[in-house]
Amino acid sequence: MQFVFHSTPAIFVERGGSANLAKKIDERGGKSVLIITDPGVLSAGLLDRVMPQFQEFKLSVQIFSDVEADPPISVIHDAVKVAQEYGADYIVGFGGGSSMDVAKLVALLTPGTEKLADIYGIGMAKGPRLPLILVPTTAGTGSEVTQSSVVTVSESEKKGVLSPHLLPDLAILDAQLTLGLPSHVTAATGIDAMVHAIEAFTTKRLKNPMSDCVAKEALRLLAGNLHKAVHDGNDIVARENMLLGACLAGMAFTNAPVAGVHALAYPIGARFHVPHGLSNSLMLAPVIRFNIETAHSMYAELGQIIKPGLKGSSIEQATQLADYLGGLAGELGLPQKLIEVGITGNDLDQLAQDAMLQTRLLMNSPREITLKDAAALYREAL
Repeated sequence: MQFVFHSTPAIFVERGGSANLAKKIDERGGKSVLIITDPGVLSAGLLDRVMPQFQEFKLSVQIFSDVEADPPISVIHDAVKVAQEYGADYIVGFGGGSSMDVAKLVALLTPGTEKLADIYGIGMAKGPRLPLILVPTTAGTGSEVTQSSVVTVSESEKKGVLSPHLLPDLAILDAQLTLGLPSHVTAATGIDAMVHAIEAFTTKRLKNPMSDCVAKEALRLLAGNLHKAVHDGNDIVARENMLLGACLAGMAFTNAPVAGVHALAYPIGARFHVPHGLSNSLMLAPVIRFNIETAHSMYAELGQIIKPGLKGSSIEQATQLADYLGGLAGELGLPQKLIEVGITGNDLDQLAQDAMLQTRLLMNSPREITLKDAAALYREAL
């Protein structure tokens, strides 16, 4: 047995805990703080309870709120420029996965010792970086505990930066920030988190007992609370369980990497601007069915957590799991097919070619996915 398990050094879980953000920065010696977020977080007033304490502790604070979904390179560069001109000595990512991913890269690039173009891939980013705190406002990406950041580099391609240096110094999980999140966002991000755990558990490369353990607990929390959170946005217990489940799923997949679902989902997001969680949801069942011949026992094990009581052989249980997950999006009010998000049969060959560029993800698939396979999987999802 030989593996390495990376995670965020400190995770602070408390309802309303984000209101003490400034205190935690002050305790760690920060003076000039740049908060990176998006317009939706600002308009929802999620920072309103956070900002007063900065004045109390006499900390200088500035907000960069131009983050967009699937952030392009230009947003990263703009945020780094703001951080450098402002003289930030502390970075906070406050929002969904995109805001946290941008914050990670800003913390890394602001010192000026590395360039974004040079650090794509695994272990290319060496640091140093500015101190970093991440505060998720959705229960999906688990970015607060992952050593990766994804950037949209063209209309057809995303690239990832993967390094332990991207792990924050502290993550704050405050379920109150997720109360009232729209049901479609709750559903998409919740399924996204489930995909993280499923793919971490079934990955071909770097699978390990610790990731397996947190992946299964993540799925217990996520599957057991997703419907409650979608149908009652103010159920604080369900929200808390979803937030923790997403965090645990993040721990799992940053150590046991995701695979085919993500490889096929990225081109959908890049070309058609479909939210990442929904893109994953659309490809989940087809990829599971494709993998069953090599991974049925693992899928059957997860099936008993996600949908207790599945019967039959492991192949039969894995097939039932795929059928259940294939209908889950529809149950929660999300699109179930690619055609529902504007994709047609004419787009499938290009999507398949784009997916083949995701080599760092495809290498983790329990069953090899060829160009022909990718096209067939997109056709099944159409």
